[in-house]
Amino acid sequence: MSSLDLKKFIGDSPDFPRPGILFRDIAPLLREHFDATISTLDALLSEREWETIDALAGIESRGFVLGAALAMRRHKGFVLVRKQGKLPPPVVDIPYALEYGTGVLEMQPGRGRLLLIDDVLATGGTLGAAAELCVRGGYSVEALAVLIDLRLVDDFSWRQLRPRAAITY
Repeated sequence: MSSLDLKKFIGDSPDFPRPGILFRDIAPLLREHFDATISTLDALLSEREWETIDALAGIESRGFVLGAALAMRRHKGFVLVRKQGKLPPPVVDIPYALEYGTGVLEMQPGRGRLLLIDDVLATGGTLGAAAELCVRGGYSVEALAVLIDLRLVDDFSWRQLRPRAAITY
């Protein structure tokens, strides 16, 4: 199934969670075409690149769904990037800006080479902060992936790594 076919199953929810925000709802896509979605994300990296990845780090909460499924498919570990106060110590944390607020992300320290994954790239605030957090936590971020790039920010990159997207608006 192509990216264009997958895009048809993403719902639009205007003014959610706040007025002026157009929320892209991936629930129908995951419900109807979960395996095709994970296959499309899997194809964002070459076989050679997959060999360099030890684990996937997923950003709470939809990044957990995508990242855990992809980690299982690829026989890799999975690392949680969570909102503040959700993980037992020891943790490292980082504050970040959302398109409509602020927050703090946390993770337990470790080591290894990661693919960092999330559901949507909007402003890049969450993805960039999560990547920095992974480095603070002792990991090496080898690649960035998102299900959807909303293209709100042209040419977003973190330390010269550009996120790969399965679906682009």
